[in-house]
Amino acid sequence: MIRPTAETTPAGTSYLATGQGHPVILIHGVGLNKEMWGGQMVGLAPYYSVIAYDMLGHGASPRPAPGTSLGGYADQLLELLDHLQIPQAIVIGFSMGGLVARAFALHHPTRLCGLVVLNSVFNRSAEQRAGVIARTAQAAEHGPDANAEAALSRWFSREYQAANPAQIAAIRQTLASNDPQGYLTTYELFATQDMYRADDLGHIQVPTLIATGELDPGSTPLMARQLAERIPGAQVAVLDEQRHMMPVESPRLVNQVLLDFLAHALTTQNHAKGIVA
Repeated sequence: MIRPTAETTPAGTSYLATGQGHPVILIHGVGLNKEMWGGQMVGLAPYYSVIAYDMLGHGASPRPAPGTSLGGYADQLLELLDHLQIPQAIVIGFSMGGLVARAFALHHPTRLCGLVVLNSVFNRSAEQRAGVIARTAQAAEHGPDANAEAALSRWFSREYQAANPAQIAAIRQTLASNDPQGYLTTYELFATQDMYRADDLGHIQVPTLIATGELDPGSTPLMARQLAERIPGAQVAVLDEQRHMMPVESPRLVNQVLLDFLAHALTTQNHAKGIVA
């Protein structure tokens, strides 16, 4: 696969696009950028048009204005779809990107035909909420890399860290190089918006997959099941022995789960439109 070249929307959102077919949008997690999706871009591009972009405050995209809501992050995705003249896409969000994907489904329901939430948060316990609020305070005082070592130990297995030191070092550098204000604005949303419009989730009417890793300490299987219970017909996948960064650590495994779901979502859409394959 020829490596795609980053392009920019009129509003400044930086994105990568590759492949052909129905559009699939990838939204990264807080502190990361569109480059985290390399394994998925390779694995999905033979079958789909795959677009990964930098969230507000991350990578080469502009900062969010102070006080920007999750709705503002969803509007960034809307502008990207309008720029690319995509009427409907399947949206895949990882961690913080999962919150953005959920918000997009609620704010712009006619613009997506499938939803995937990977390793994301919902209905944190009091202890979990206290932990993430403490990390937010540390980031506000010491900058984006204040929690890097602890984050990497939560995100990756020890075996993967030991076998891939250069990649782990690159991710650590990505965390450290984030714009402080953009990172903090985004992290505050990540820390506080796990129940964003939770009572409206029943209005999501597209095929939905909620997936996480069996060993993900911050985006637990219980969270995945509770979130799926709120969305009509949502599927749940808990991947054995996987931690938070399973799209990076185990791309083939995650890609197979995604490909199975994407085929289901498009078949469902075609049946709804009366199209017979």
